[in-house]
Amino acid sequence: MRFIFKTSYQQDIQLARHGGHVFWYSALLLGLVTAPWWLEEYWLAQLTFVMIYSIMGLGLMLLAGFTGLFSIGNAAFMGVGAYVAAVLSAHGTPFPLTLALAAGLSALVGAVVGLPALRVKGIFLGIATLSLGFIVEEGLARWESVTGGNAGMHVKTMVLGSWKVDNAESFYAVCLGVTVVCTLAVLNVLRSATGRALVAIRDSEISAQSMGIHLAYYKTLSFMLSAALAGIGGALYAHKMQFISPEQFGILQSIDLLLMVVIGGLGSVHGAFLGAIFLITMPQFITLGKDYLPTAIGQAPGLQSVVYGLVLIAFVMFEPMGLYGRWLKVRTWFELFPFYRKGMFKRQKSFQKSDRLK
Repeated sequence: MRFIFKTSYQQDIQLARHGGHVFWYSALLLGLVTAPWWLEEYWLAQLTFVMIYSIMGLGLMLLAGFTGLFSIGNAAFMGVGAYVAAVLSAHGTPFPLTLALAAGLSALVGAVVGLPALRVKGIFLGIATLSLGFIVEEGLARWESVTGGNAGMHVKTMVLGSWKVDNAESFYAVCLGVTVVCTLAVLNVLRSATGRALVAIRDSEISAQSMGIHLAYYKTLSFMLSAALAGIGGALYAHKMQFISPEQFGILQSIDLLLMVVIGGLGSVHGAFLGAIFLITMPQFITLGKDYLPTAIGQAPGLQSVVYGLVLIAFVMFEPMGLYGRWLKVRTWFELFPFYRKGMFKRQKSFQKSDRLK
């Protein structure tokens, strides 16, 4: 078992906690960089989708996992980024500028959504964000002169200077680079004063406000950062699909994103990636399992939704810390065996007196 003795604040906020992290993350990055040479094209495409959804998962994790503000309308931000990328690419705008504008415009929409967050919480905030999702979806469908309406629109091939990204390997490389940059950006936000303020708001708004944290500013900022990451993911999603329509950014997509971070593990960056892997691979396992089920069940149209619902219920009841929480327990079991105690991770309901008065 590894013991880390910290002697400075700088050591506490560094990205890699010890040499083991440097080694394993370097090995992971090396494997991802070399994936086009040893991975089949189909699985490379699935890995590309994992990275796209991981970016959006990072945004929702920042909002829900680290700030405590749940959103059921993040697909709206994804749709804004996707349509910005589609429209600008049709006019020949360079992709880096397209990505920046997609993130910026999505962040502005996020700021508008963040305003109700100053007055409502919990399920009421979820209803407010859900309403925004319906508004954005309807707006995309009605603005036919720009978005093509319900008929959808085609997205031109991504172009980076003189480099035309027209194959799976090159697009994978772009997604990998954007994912690494977004992950480092989120990690740096979390280890800064801003990140600590967001976590303080999640734990107790009353305590955070008493320490001088401006709730309105940081809540709005959290929504903007989450929306910007969703817009970046939406832009990459549009170029990957090469065709988009308003139905792709409806409530079902929002539920998938929320399901992704809950199952991955709220409050952890790793959970965004684990949730994305689950979201992309689960349909493959369901398809493979249909052959072993009775025809009446295997061919049922709502089988995937039922499986998703059962998995979500199972995680909420038996593993609320998600996949990352389960990994922590498994790792700790191996580190402490045979001295591992079953109740080590048992949740304790502890709260401050100020919270009891609400």
